[in-house]
Amino acid sequence: MSGALQSLQAWPITWLLITLAAYVAAVALYRRSGSHPLLIPVLTGVTLVVALLLLTGTSYETYSAAAQPLTLLIGPATVALAVPLFAQRQRIRRLWRPLAIALLCGCTAAIVSALGLAWALGGTRETLLSLAPKSATMPIALPVAEQVGGLPSLTAVGVALTGIAGAVLASPLARLLGTQNAAVRGFASGVTAHAIGTARELQNSPTAGAFAALGMGLNGVATAVMTPLFIAALGWL
Repeated sequence: MSGALQSLQAWPITWLLITLAAYVAAVALYRRSGSHPLLIPVLTGVTLVVALLLLTGTSYETYSAAAQPLTLLIGPATVALAVPLFAQRQRIRRLWRPLAIALLCGCTAAIVSALGLAWALGGTRETLLSLAPKSATMPIALPVAEQVGGLPSLTAVGVALTGIAGAVLASPLARLLGTQNAAVRGFASGVTAHAIGTARELQNSPTAGAFAALGMGLNGVATAVMTPLFIAALGWL
């Protein structure tokens, strides 16, 4: 039995199919639950795959190599976000001032809160530097953390948890604040919860998805610029 399991694990397509099956199952569960925020596919799907990795004793390196074809699709998927964004171009032009202010406030709050919370909980300097860019999308957050002296691996965990938390809390917070405007909610989700928040908003409406994509892209650039400035102001560069 163990020999058969090892042979199955060594077959690269195995984990690719498992990942796809986990996502399909997670989406089905999410829809049957009436879009419950705690059952977003990225959370339940990842939980299922991680549980299987631990159960079978499969290393992350093995899984990462097998899932490489899915990783290659990130680029085209990101470019595709330009489609709903282009459809909202006139509205974005009219709202550029409030969007710029929201971006500045959101990016600053994300960096300062990450540094402040990590410091209050006794985090090391390396931990603080790793978590500072956590609200940016992964391809931007990792090199930023490496540039300022953080650990990219820890940053990756912070980015993933931030995205999941943002996607889960977006709906309850919107109801609590009485904010149902799709543009406002989408932009806030994109700034705070990057790609995971954007994927969640795309399920709600094209408008929310477009503004989430805008927020994700702009916050990535803002984080890359502002994180080193904050770190330098603290005298850590």
